Amino acid sequence: MNADGKSRYQEVHARSLADPEGFWADAAKEIDWIEPPKTIFDPSQGIYGRWFAGGVVNTCYNALDRHVERGRADQVALIHDSPLAGSVTKLTYAELLHEVQALGAVMQDFGVAKGDRVILYMPMVPEAVVAMLACARIGAVHSVVFGGFAAKELATRIDDAQPKLILSASCGIEPGRIVQYKPLLDEAIKLAGSKPKACIVLQRPQLTCDMTPGRDYDWASLRRKAINDGKKAACVPVPATDPLYILYTSGTTGIPKGVVRDNGGHLVAIKWSMFNLYGVKPGEVWWCGSDIGWVVGHSYIVYGPLLHGATTIMYEGKPVGTPDAGAFWRVIAEHKAVAFFTAPTAFRAIRKDDPEGKFIRKHDLSKFRTLFLAGERADPPTVEWAEQQLKVPVIDHWWQTETGWCIAGNPVGLGMLPVKHGSPTVPMPGYQVDVVDEAAKPVGPNTMGSIVIKLPMPPGCLPTLWNQDERFREAYLSEFPGYYKTSDAGYKDEDGYVFVMGRTDDIINVAGHRLSTGGMEEILASHPDVAECAVLGVKDAIKGEVPCGFLVLKTGVKRAPAEIEKEIIALVRDKLGPVAAFKLAITVGRLPKTRSGKILRGTIKKIADGDSWTMPATIEDPKALDEIGEALKGRV
Repeated sequence: MNADGKSRYQEVHARSLADPEGFWADAAKEIDWIEPPKTIFDPSQGIYGRWFAGGVVNTCYNALDRHVERGRADQVALIHDSPLAGSVTKLTYAELLHEVQALGAVMQDFGVAKGDRVILYMPMVPEAVVAMLACARIGAVHSVVFGGFAAKELATRIDDAQPKLILSASCGIEPGRIVQYKPLLDEAIKLAGSKPKACIVLQRPQLTCDMTPGRDYDWASLRRKAINDGKKAACVPVPATDPLYILYTSGTTGIPKGVVRDNGGHLVAIKWSMFNLYGVKPGEVWWCGSDIGWVVGHSYIVYGPLLHGATTIMYEGKPVGTPDAGAFWRVIAEHKAVAFFTAPTAFRAIRKDDPEGKFIRKHDLSKFRTLFLAGERADPPTVEWAEQQLKVPVIDHWWQTETGWCIAGNPVGLGMLPVKHGSPTVPMPGYQVDVVDEAAKPVGPNTMGSIVIKLPMPPGCLPTLWNQDERFREAYLSEFPGYYKTSDAGYKDEDGYVFVMGRTDDIINVAGHRLSTGGMEEILASHPDVAECAVLGVKDAIKGEVPCGFLVLKTGVKRAPAEIEKEIIALVRDKLGPVAAFKLAITVGRLPKTRSGKILRGTIKKIADGDSWTMPATIEDPKALDEIGEALKGRV
């Protein structure tokens, strides 16, 4: 914020594009380098250039050691809050460092060295954070695979990453059930051509598992022995351009896409974002309600807050049902979190169960300043509800697994800009975001097109895919020369605000008119009885495609669904006109989602179109797809 109370955003963003090397050289001063970079950006390296070439660094040192050395040893680093296990665990920076040093030594005893891959197949437990940091400490490349992921999908990732070691646990906990991980892990190793040297398995008290002799080792025993023997892994220096981790995108066909994150660019960008974007200061409590299996969990449960010297909350629970729709407010109040980052779908679930916000008023949220939403489009009715109930800024922001941090957002630390509902606000420093037509020519304000990012990408974004440079070029860089393709569609308004209206394959073509499903969902969500919705294009013999809307009604709505469906159709006709050809609204009990809360629009569309489909590996509950099939009978 400037002295006159205005946001510094415009000048900071302008400088980041006019002098990117100077801008990121300044940001890099926040990082402790073993050897400072020789070149801030080297366009001759990699596919489109590499950041901080020649620099040598250790990510774990920046996340833990330096804080212990400089007065934060006794500050709580990690709060693990698990309503599912009925426990709260707190680790200070010194305690977390102690655990990481021991596990790093254990991994080194198994022969894991700089550049070796280690797969983590774990639930939301403190040991998962310890494992990620221990890999970073010894220069190993971690690849976290979402706990409970299907055996076949885990096997493809084992074959691609070829890990020396796999770290896992006996089980994960879901409301009302225990998910056994060990049978899935055993099956995946059986299916994989590449076999790990060993597996280290954390036995959870909720359900222990059998161990495979000669391959599986007990986590607790190894930890205890390393500590008793006084073993401590030192930080291994690694080039800034070496990978910190590989994270596979959730595509399930063929060879998975392993997004590579390098050490140097990631450190600089993520550290910069903690205050400038999120407005969080060192020493404050921050909560990112994601899972470590997703990029958001990597960036903002583990690395971001710890690099910044903040306290991070790791939550093993749900927005509703553990025990009720007040779960989030309890965590924020109990641990005095100043900011919270979650997915819009979590808020829609809370709003469905507690439309009046009664649970919110049962908790002391006086320390709470800002709510951040990302992961999918934040529809304006959900944002408005959250603003009214919480009375704090509610900030949508947009980013991808590939970028690792925010592409467009509202920078709290630089001074907030006015919120426009339906927009994640403006491009972050380092990003030149353009909207282009099929010929890669920028289009004017308020004109729908493909959203692209001018090369080079800023620090923190993927330099390539793991062992797949050509595929990286083909998937992201070839369609719009000079740009990275986001595969998102939308527009920018006259103020430069970005509006992301859906994936490019969510733009439907109705008799030659390109219509955004995101725009239609906004209209559906504005109906007072609708908790959440999804709109997708279904095949039509005459128009090519026509939109179909799926509605989930708020808890306690007594009116007949058919009546509400008629009102919804009239509402779309009124707001968009007959061009939308919107004649089909179907009420369902719930929408099929991934475990991270993304609606499985592509699978729903295949069911509606009568096309063949396969069960998505990341689905939360497979029965939800059967319910969609039932609801569609006789309607399409």
